[in-house]
Amino acid sequence: MKYYLGIDVGTGSARAGLFDENGALLATAKHDIKMHHPHTGWAEQSTADIWQAVCHAVRQTLTAAALPGDAVTAIGFDATCSLALADSDFQPLALNDSGCDVIVWMDQRAVAEAAACSATGAEPLHYVGGTMSPEMQMPKLLWLKRNRPDLWAKLGYAGDLSDWLTRQATGHNTRSTCTLTCKWGYMPHRTPGWDRAFLAQIGMEDVLERAQLPETAAPVGSAIGTLTTQAAAELGLHPGCIVSAGMIDAHAGAVLSFALVAPSAIPHTLGLVAGTSNCHMALNPQALTVPGVWGPYRGVVLPDYWLNEGGQTASGALLEHLIANYRGADNYQPDIHGNIAQALLADYDSGRDPAPATHILPDFIGNRSPYADPSLRGVISGLTFTDAETTFRHTYWAAATAIAYGTRAIMARMSEHGYQFRHIVLTGGHAKSPLLTALYADATGCDLILPDCDEPVLLGSAMTACAAAHGGDLPRALQQLAPSSRILPANPMRQALHQARYEHFSALYRNYQSRPRTVS
Repeated sequence: MKYYLGIDVGTGSARAGLFDENGALLATAKHDIKMHHPHTGWAEQSTADIWQAVCHAVRQTLTAAALPGDAVTAIGFDATCSLALADSDFQPLALNDSGCDVIVWMDQRAVAEAAACSATGAEPLHYVGGTMSPEMQMPKLLWLKRNRPDLWAKLGYAGDLSDWLTRQATGHNTRSTCTLTCKWGYMPHRTPGWDRAFLAQIGMEDVLERAQLPETAAPVGSAIGTLTTQAAAELGLHPGCIVSAGMIDAHAGAVLSFALVAPSAIPHTLGLVAGTSNCHMALNPQALTVPGVWGPYRGVVLPDYWLNEGGQTASGALLEHLIANYRGADNYQPDIHGNIAQALLADYDSGRDPAPATHILPDFIGNRSPYADPSLRGVISGLTFTDAETTFRHTYWAAATAIAYGTRAIMARMSEHGYQFRHIVLTGGHAKSPLLTALYADATGCDLILPDCDEPVLLGSAMTACAAAHGGDLPRALQQLAPSSRILPANPMRQALHQARYEHFSALYRNYQSRPRTVS
């Protein structure tokens, strides 16, 4: 029996999952990661803390599975698209006294630099929906060069977190097609892949050398190398263990998502990876340009397919924010999400709108898609002088529906530019919520496919590990490890309820977008 390890570094924790050669999950463990917020809108972490969390999670997983480290054939890393910084000796390049050397994906310090990149209209902009996000790496590095020339002078490496992890594990500076294409402006379908004219336009002529960015990238499912002796000892594995090319966390979830449908259904399926934030993955054999939606990116999930990627920066994070700030949430302890979902479903299942007058725009930290406007902020409409519990219940319902309507708006934009969706494969934490699963299906009118897998992102990374152990054969790995799934159909009886709420949702956007731009 062969075993594959998926390692997922999320926003708040590192998780590991061990799978056998049939895709069965044997054990999993996680370890928390610290977050620092030195200024409003900034978010930083430490690679040392992250690596320690990864090693802890892997060792705990092996212990829970009662397997020795030398039983693991291959591992696959996925991570948030955070930016790791190091000097020329691959030592952490600390941003401040906290020792943080990672600018987290959600960090918004580079808004002006993203606008400067977008203003060029250069070729890489054609592959990010026309607008570069401050979540991407070139704006973040441009911020570093403009605002911290002392650090820029010392910079010897910059990489997506998953590429940093494979470098830490193997000693090889090989970068993934997934990360370079989606977050750096690299174009794998052309030679050369870097647009040096664009880099010159934004004053980043030296970034390829400074960041050690290669001219080529490793395909998804290919092998980067094997673990170094030191990394193997720290992880509790063996030096012969194969390491696959890293992935962005949502894209690892997408690998699993598209393993669940027939090839003919892939262009009609949305892979929705929903947790702290939401990522909307659509694959097509043709390169489709969708304004306000990232991509098309070639070969970043499956070979020979172009990816379009929409997203909501705050989804689960929005619900957590409401819980943290509304006193009425205490009435639903100890399982607040579960208990409020049960209360709302009692009304919803009887055909009633639990809060017909309350509406939310969910973009509390900007809109990624389909408006690509980081200046947008949240709006809560329709509150009255009700008691704390009722206020919380109504607001939670409005937020949950708004998250589903944000997905509907992204799908509508994609549909205007060539997609015809019939199914949504839902993975991530939202797949465990009976309220959110019902809303995603009913609000979009699409049948929801739910994998019978507790850890789909970890399984997606384990699939890439399996592929790396078999010469990069990703389709074979997907077929071998794919779990079963079930279908939750959309309820046509709720169409009128959601159509009315969606129209109100869209009107709020139109009104808010016409405001004077004074939001910071």
